[in-house]
Amino acid sequence: MQVGNARYLTAKDLPESAPVFPLTGGLLLPHGQLPLNIFEPRYIAMVDHAIAGNRLIVMAQPARHDETLSVTDDTPVSNIGCLGRITSFAETGDGRYLVALAGICRVRLIDEVKTTRPFRSFTIAPFLGDLKIEGQDDGVDRAGLIRAFRAYLDSEGLETEWDHIEQASNLTLVNSLSMMAPFGPAEKQALLEAPDLRARAALFIAIIEFALAGDPGDRLQ
Repeated sequence: MQVGNARYLTAKDLPESAPVFPLTGGLLLPHGQLPLNIFEPRYIAMVDHAIAGNRLIVMAQPARHDETLSVTDDTPVSNIGCLGRITSFAETGDGRYLVALAGICRVRLIDEVKTTRPFRSFTIAPFLGDLKIEGQDDGVDRAGLIRAFRAYLDSEGLETEWDHIEQASNLTLVNSLSMMAPFGPAEKQALLEAPDLRARAALFIAIIEFALAGDPGDRLQ
């Protein structure tokens, strides 16, 4: 697959280890685009390191899902994340970086690499099937996906650009909707770990339907 100016076709194109950005509720999926507002010094250093090297970062959620707790250097991290490439980078002038991260493939985090850097790194094992686009669209319930998303938007009084949605491929549609939907950390991790695109689409529909069938005051947050 092509991501930015780089191509990732086999395991040889991927690193043995990478910096990890633990972010509660943050979901990056292959072929997705995730904007990031980087302001903590340790993650500023992480971006500097990535830009100076291969531009690769793993997005992963903390293993605990309590948003009131801060992420520290010893916070357990979910063992599956997504490797992304920095494809856009801007300095704000007030000490922040605005970054766009493009998803390459899911990875399993194996062992933490001990370094003197302020951010964490892990050895990784890639899900190589994510690098292949052919066949991923097969069997996706596109009509059900759009129907569920439309029902959710209607329930919340929201609108979207349906022309863009209808023109998107199944791969882009499923992963983009999964990333943008206001699901909780557990649901987002489940979507990340879905075995294939068809299963991810089915899970997305199920989460929406469950939310719409529940208490209106308990809608997706």
